[in-house]
Amino acid sequence: MLILRSFSPQSDLYTLLIEEIIKTMSIFVGNLSYEVSEQDLEKVFAEYGSVRQVKLVTDHHTGRMRGFGFVRMETLTQEEAAIAALDGAEWMGRSLKVTKAADRQSKRKSYRGGRRN
Repeated sequence: MLILRSFSPQSDLYTLLIEEIIKTMSIFVGNLSYEVSEQDLEKVFAEYGSVRQVKLVTDHHTGRMRGFGFVRMETLTQEEAAIAALDGAEWMGRSLKVTKAADRQSKRKSYRGGRRN
């Protein structure tokens, strides 16, 4: 498991490590309660299939959960079922945002920045 606490959130290495985590995870889960644990999230997703990995992202300085994480399921069918069932579902007092995890690198390439002529 990668240890992110030794890196500054503003550093390029920290960003690369987060991107590597995202590449191995298939589902983004946002708007999570700060009280949720990886075990709690695994139980919820296990209702839709075999959970391979769960990772909650924490703040570098405080160690506090940042309100989002990533889940990797065994199959694409299980992943799609979990996304369809859980996106918008209320859990622990929050409306979950559950989507296919996006590759941050591809998002970065599509943004040109600056003015267009």
